Parts: sequence; C-alpha cells; structure tokens
Amino acid sequence: MKNFYKYHQDIICQKKENMCRSINCSFEFFPPKTINLEKNLWSSVECLSKLKPKFFSVTYGANSGERLKTYDIVKKIQKKTGVITAAHLTCIDSTPDELKKIGQDYWNNGIKSIVALRGDTLEKNYNHKMYALDLVVLLKKIANFDISVAAYPELHPESKNSKSDIISLKKKIDAGANRAITQFFFNIESYLRFRENCIKNDINVEIIPGILPVYNFQQLQRFAKMTNVDIPKWMFEMFDGLSSNITVQKIIGSSILIDMVKNLSSEGVQNFHFYTLNQSDIVYSVCHMLGL
Repeated sequence: MKNFYKYHQDIICQKKENMCRSINCSFEFFPPKTINLEKNLWSSVECLSKLKPKFFSVTYGANSGERLKTYDIVKKIQKKTGVITAAHLTCIDSTPDELKKIGQDYWNNGIKSIVALRGDTLEKNYNHKMYALDLVVLLKKIANFDISVAAYPELHPESKNSKSDIISLKKKIDAGANRAITQFFFNIESYLRFRENCIKNDINVEIIPGILPVYNFQQLQRFAKMTNVDIPKWMFEMFDGLSSNITVQKIIGSSILIDMVKNLSSEGVQNFHFYTLNQSDIVYSVCHMLGL
C-alpha cells in the first residue's frame, strides 16, 4: 500500500513539475493615488518579484498627473527589481508630437517595452483621432520597442462583431506589435475560440490570457459591465450569499484562479498576465501553489 501511495504521489509531483516548467507569469499594476496605496504597491511589487516574472506593466491614467506617475513608477520598478517593466501608453487626448516625446523619453531611459492602447473616455460620441494601430506605427518609427497590444475574446465594448475585432488586431500585429494580452475572461472556451480564430487569420503572435483574480465579486460585476465581459452562471451560484464575507470570496477566487491556469496550461498556454489591482496575496498564493 505504501508503494502504491508513493507511486501516485510521484505522478502528481511530476505533473506539477512539468506544468511549472512551462508556465510563466507577468503582473500589471496601476499608479496609486495616496501614500498608503503607494506603500501597498511597493509591497506587492517586492512580493511578486520573487516569482521571477517575465515582465511587469504599469497602467496609464486618464489625466496628466497619473501619466507622470506611470513614467516615474515604471522607471523605479525596473531599476529596483531588475524585471523588465512595460509602460502602458494611450493615444487619447495626446497629439502625435506629444506621444513621440514620451516614446523617446522612455527609450532613452531604458524603458523599451510598451503596452500600446487607444484608451477610453467617459465622453459619449468622442471623436478618436488616433487608435492603437497608429500608436504602434508611431512607436516603431522611434525605435524597435517591444510592443504588447490588447485583444478581446468576448468583443471590445464598441465592436460590431468578432470579425472586426480580429481585423483590428491583425493590423496592429502587422504594424509591428509583438504580442497581444487579452481582456480578462472566465469562459475558457471564449479564449480558445478567439485564439483559434487568430490562427485562422494568420495572427502569428502569442495571445497571452489576461487573468483577473476575484477579490470581491460585487467589484468584479462592475468591472465586467464596463468591459463587456461575461460572468458565467456558475460563478453567481458560487458567490451567492457571500457579499459581506470577503475572506471566503478570496478563497473561492483563489480556487477559480488555479483551475483557470491549469485548464489553460493543458491547452498549451505558457504565459499568464495577472491584473493584480496592486494586491499580491491571492496572486502570490496561487502562483506559489502552482510551483512558480
């Protein structure tokens, strides 16, 4: 009986080791607005850097103050941790000349990875003069940046259909983007269909799944509504009656995260991008349990 138990333990350990060898992670942060939140950011950066991520990224705020914070934080994270840190850059409310200057400043300061995005606005019927495609073209003219762009397994909120999303992504890749990082999702099938659709349309770059940990299900529902993300019925059932119990919600969220990574890994996914919300507890715990 002992030998039988040891045999199965060895198989489990081997499977875990094989999965760990093939999985890499990256983490996204956002510029904090208060001193306490800034302390939380640096605590999370320090904790998650121990997992030896492929890169960090820092989002780009909608106003000039947050944009300057992004610039400052990106440089500090890369210098402090030695981890490649990508700066989010949006073209909304910026002129091509302003974007060229920002791009040149990043390159001259050793920041050579950019997440190129159009950016969103609260204004209805906003007349966008530049899109992510234009930003990719602009950056590649400045220098050979390593560029990530956004992808949407469940459609961009302004998209007419999946075909238009694919066409938009292909243009960005053909212009020089190196990879795509998806909007968060919970339906694995949506991601797999989208990836297959990319392959059929000669989009030959990695489509990295963006993973959002569930810290608070009520907060998640607000995010999903803003981003056109479908929350499966089974998740509503799992979190039913737990609105005031954040601790239990985090435990359930960790379980969901582990299952998603395992299922996607079994489908050949090797790199995962975690939207941390500047928190490290769930993400670090899950990555640790997965052996990263």
